[in-house]
Amino acid sequence: MEQWFSADTMFADLVGAASDLIWTYILIAFLLGLGLYFTLRMKFVQFRLFPLMVKELIRGMNRDGFKERKGTSPFQAFAISTAARVGTGNLAGVAIAISAGGPGAIFWMWIVALIGAATGFVESTLAQVYKVRDKDGFRGGPAYYMQRGMNSRGMGLLFAFLMIFCFGLIFNGVQSNTISDAFSGAFTIEPWMVGIVIAVLMSFIIFGGIRRIAVVAEVIVPVFAITYVIAALVIMVMNIEAVPAVMSLIFLSAFGLEEAVGGTIGAAIMLGVQRGLFSNEAGMGSAPNAAATVYVDHPAKQGLIQSLAVLIDTIIICSATAFIILLTDVYQTGGDMEGIQLTQNALAVHMGEWAAPIIAIAVFFFAFSSLLGNYYYGQANVEFISEKPQLLMAFRIAFLAMVVIGSAMDLEVIWALADLFMGSMAIVNLVAIAILGPIAFRVLRHFQDQRRRGLNPVFYKNSIKELKNLDGWEDRP
Repeated sequence: MEQWFSADTMFADLVGAASDLIWTYILIAFLLGLGLYFTLRMKFVQFRLFPLMVKELIRGMNRDGFKERKGTSPFQAFAISTAARVGTGNLAGVAIAISAGGPGAIFWMWIVALIGAATGFVESTLAQVYKVRDKDGFRGGPAYYMQRGMNSRGMGLLFAFLMIFCFGLIFNGVQSNTISDAFSGAFTIEPWMVGIVIAVLMSFIIFGGIRRIAVVAEVIVPVFAITYVIAALVIMVMNIEAVPAVMSLIFLSAFGLEEAVGGTIGAAIMLGVQRGLFSNEAGMGSAPNAAATVYVDHPAKQGLIQSLAVLIDTIIICSATAFIILLTDVYQTGGDMEGIQLTQNALAVHMGEWAAPIIAIAVFFFAFSSLLGNYYYGQANVEFISEKPQLLMAFRIAFLAMVVIGSAMDLEVIWALADLFMGSMAIVNLVAIAILGPIAFRVLRHFQDQRRRGLNPVFYKNSIKELKNLDGWEDRP
């Protein structure tokens, strides 16, 4: 299996070439340009309404108002989307960005997050506007707003297929590969054995539906994310005299003003944007699938919460990994080390050799939570294509199989595949939200108008008369 997926094969070369074409000539400009456009049109919503984002997230943690209603709570949807975000992109992806693009790549990851938070608001608000009802409450996402908002089922089907392959299959390989890599480095366990264990554990959860996924995610994600950030803060305090130098290195390397391992300014931008998008997923069209599941009284509220999730993922959690690595010289002397083993070795420098098993366990929970989010994203899009139970069962089997296969694949190939499908999917979604963006702007104005009048903003099917196909919303009483 490893030989077939070797980085030296023609298959790997083709995947890498296609991925570079998409990212170099299309996606970076599209992603940053559209994010900047949304930021300006909504008057810097991600900064202006930041306190309200935090307030809405805290309010969404109170499940009392959701016990009698179908659908997930705002915090559960935040946990599902953060579960998909806070995974190997934060631990392995950041390490790859530094080793291949230099410390400056971290600066461009920050830029992607700060601008992309506005994109995250638009896509998740649209997902709420065009959500549909199902037996568990609601479901939706880009495929749904393409069909209902743009009257284009064909575009929705294209996105759904890309989402299924990207999150339902390829990203599983990324997550299980990183877990197996961490465990083989810490405990010398065969990668395929790790893959089988993950697949067995996943099967117990995914057959329980969205509610079981939500319950598991809202426990795993906060505990391990907070623990990981605290560990990084402790390391920064222990090395406080070196922190200013690391900040300077990041900024200078971002603009090619200081030579660093990883190469040119072009490499820093490319890797920073790629790994930033992989980590926070702003504009990719993945998080809206979770945002649509929420019972909330106004679409903008969930848009704000998902915008906050983008910022938390990159500005806090990815930065934690970056400082853990850059406060050592491991990234300069690591040789062939890349991905999660680079993060493990950096932690070992700070905390001793016992840190490798600890980070392996942390990686397991981070990546396992990502698999939960990945699975639900795939399921929502399978159900968009067809609600036949046989198709869903086939997807579940393929999902679990890819977990096992991915655990033994070559690191370079699996990341190249992830970049190719992620880039293709993001382009389709960015085209859609560029067209539908004015709807999100109007929903935001509707939300703000009610707040200015001292009201709790509430949205109904006919709140904006020109909008059609809003089957997930009730008529005004």
